Amino acid sequence: MAAEVRSVAAAGEPAAARLARPRAAGVGLLWLGQAGFVLSGRHRLVIDPYLSDSLAEKYRGTPRPHVRMMPPPVSPAGLGSVDLVLCTHQHTDHMDPGTLQPLAALNPALRFVVPRAAQAEALKRTGAGADRLILLDAGETVTPLEGVTITAARAAHETLERDAAGCHRFLGYLVAMDGVRLFHSGDTVPFPGQVADVAALRPDVVLLPVNGRSAALAAGGVPGNLTLDEAVALAQAAGAPAMVAHHYGLFDFNTADPAAIDACAAQVTGLQLERARTDRDLAIRPRA
Repeated sequence: MAAEVRSVAAAGEPAAARLARPRAAGVGLLWLGQAGFVLSGRHRLVIDPYLSDSLAEKYRGTPRPHVRMMPPPVSPAGLGSVDLVLCTHQHTDHMDPGTLQPLAALNPALRFVVPRAAQAEALKRTGAGADRLILLDAGETVTPLEGVTITAARAAHETLERDAAGCHRFLGYLVAMDGVRLFHSGDTVPFPGQVADVAALRPDVVLLPVNGRSAALAAGGVPGNLTLDEAVALAQAAGAPAMVAHHYGLFDFNTADPAAIDACAAQVTGLQLERARTDRDLAIRPRA
C-alpha cells in the first residue's frame, strides 16, 4: 500500500534546527532549493545539494548572472551528520564543489553516488578519493548503507546522452529506505520508455522538476526540464500516488510560477501534488 505523505509546517524554525530533531518512523523530506533535498530517517541522505554561490561567481557579469532568488535554507555544516550524497549529473547546481567539498571534509566517512559517466568531475568537485565514490549507470542497483537501496534510471536533459563507454550522463534515483520508495528523476524531459522505467520502480513519491524548457534557453546552453503538466502526466501514468514539484525559484531566467503549481495541486485528481517549499517539510511514512 502507498506511503502516507503529510506536509509539516516549519513555523519559522530554521532548517538546521528541524534537521537536528529526532525523526519518527518513515522519511522526513526537506527541500534545499532547486533540485536539492535531504532525506532523514535511520540514515541521512542528501540529493543534488546546491548551497553555495558557485554559479553566481562563474557567471558574474554575463547576461545570466545566476543570482539567487532565495538564500540557501541551511549551510553544509547545518545539514548535520550526512551518510550519503547523491548527484544526478554534473551540472553545477546538482554537483556543486562549493557544497560537496565542505560536506566531504565535515563527514570523513561520507560517500557520493554519482553517474559513472561523471567520475572524473566527481573526483574534482567532491575533493574526495575514488574510494568514496559509488559509480552507477542506469539499471544498476546498490545497497550502500544497511537498509538503503538505490536504483539508477535514465534521464534526458534534454536528450538521452551517453559517454564514449555507453554510460548515461544523466540519471534519476529510486531510494528505498525505512519502508518508503522515493524517486528523484534528476533533470529530465519526456522520452520514449520513461513511463515504463518509472512505473517499474514502484515509487510512493516522485520528485519531479517543473521549470520547463524553451528554444531560447536551449540556444543559450541552458537545457530544460519537464513542464508542470508533463510532470503531472508522468506521475499519473507511472502510478505514483504522490508527487513533489521542484526545480523553481532559484534563478529568475529558469523558474516556474509557484501559484500555478498550487492551482494545479488544488485541481488535480488521483495524485497528491505537493509544491516543494522551504517553510514546510514533508513526512513520508509507510502505511500499516
